[in-house]
Order: sequence, then structure tokens, then C-alpha cells
Amino acid sequence: MYAIDHLNSAQEVSTFKSKPITFIVEEDESDLELKDAIKAVLEERMLEDESTYLSSDESINQLNKKYGL
Repeated sequence: MYAIDHLNSAQEVSTFKSKPITFIVEEDESDLELKDAIKAVLEERMLEDESTYLSSDESINQLNKKYGL
């Protein structure tokens, strides 16, 4: 007997209760791929005038001020 569970956390395990179980864990790599919308933004940014670039520190500072990150 086997079961396939898709869990957000190991705390959600309820299958087989107190019986011995074996888990095979695979990382979900789907969120590691850049979505088309993000790719389009990056392509657009690569075409911008370099003289208007912000440093990474300045970008983070502006994001912190605007969104409280």
C-alpha cells in the first residue's frame, strides 16, 4: 500500500497514523523558473540607459521605503 501526499509542511502528515512510513522527498522546482512576465520586465530593463541605473543598495532602500520590506 502507498499514498502520495503533497504537503506544505511536514506537520501536515496524517497518512498511516502510527504505522512505519517512508517518504521520498523531491524539491518542487517550478517556482525556480522565471515566468514570462518577469522575463519581459528583465528584457525591458536591459534596454534602459545605463546612466539611470540604481545600485542594488539604492533599489533596496527605495523598496523598503515604499513597501516596508
